Amino acid sequence: MIKAAVLGTTGYTGLLLVRLLSSHPEISEILPASSSSAGEKLTSLDPGIGNIIEEKLCFSKGRLFTIPEVLKQKPDVVFAALPHLESAGLCSPFFGKAVVIDLSADFRLKDREVFKLAYGTAPPREDLLPSAVYGLSEWYREEIKENDLIANPGCYPTAALLPLLPLLDSGIILGDVIINAISGISGAGRKAKLGYHFCERTENVSAYAPGKTHRHSWEIEAELRKCSSNAAVLFTPHLAPLKRGIAVTTAAELKHASGSDEIEAAYRDVYGKSPFISLKVESIPQTGDVWGSNRCDIGWHIDKNKLLLFSVIDNLMKGASGQAVQNMNIRFGLDESSGLSCHGAV
Repeated sequence: MIKAAVLGTTGYTGLLLVRLLSSHPEISEILPASSSSAGEKLTSLDPGIGNIIEEKLCFSKGRLFTIPEVLKQKPDVVFAALPHLESAGLCSPFFGKAVVIDLSADFRLKDREVFKLAYGTAPPREDLLPSAVYGLSEWYREEIKENDLIANPGCYPTAALLPLLPLLDSGIILGDVIINAISGISGAGRKAKLGYHFCERTENVSAYAPGKTHRHSWEIEAELRKCSSNAAVLFTPHLAPLKRGIAVTTAAELKHASGSDEIEAAYRDVYGKSPFISLKVESIPQTGDVWGSNRCDIGWHIDKNKLLLFSVIDNLMKGASGQAVQNMNIRFGLDESSGLSCHGAV
């Protein structure tokens, strides 16, 4: 049985992690932590959490810990749902003592100069970048099994990379891609900001941070360049009046005349045993189909020498907390789908 800590419990990803771990059959104890709300009762801060969680909060008696208090309890795995550029420092006491699954960007980019371009500063723990594995579960499964520092991918990169990587790696497409993505508002976190208020977002869709002004563009391109050194990304995110969900449409050029069967075969070769990849051969995937699940649905359309890829995820599940739990399952040799749903909500 596994003792799990969640740092940054009161954000959307932290709260969802606690929910997922509360029903996970291999988790014996949950240690929730929050620097802003330490000492408060978790169920008071989040009444939506059911009583089933209380048996796994037995040591804390339902209250939130400080990080030093969590450290004393010697967790087996630490989920860090903390802000970018702060997470690495706050996780430092756990390195070498527990498996750390970091949901921030602090360990996602290996190249120091690329990190500075994306985040405006040097990596907070540059010394640990070589030892961190990028936690795109289906692509780095074997590396995750052996690693104690896992950098959970961003939500946009997860949705964009899963359909792209097998086709680029197998030489079906060229490396220049145009990615248009739409995200729900929860992707911005729980912070209070005028632009995220209901009256500002309802009946309102807009692009934001186009091209390299969005940090996830650098993350996507860095991963694609591991398959093709000259890969280039033109990325445009959009914000839509949805609570959860990401829909991505990617345009790429085919290297040679390819049929749908060849594309499907490339996906099945890589994802054939992946419980959370669903191929939509005859339809275009929708965010409502994956809401509440850890699934990524992938579809495609061929137009002469052009290929359009369609992918959808729940940004809080496969784009954050769900993939983090999936990575824990892989790392600890558990059933990959343990504690996670393959089904979207009805």
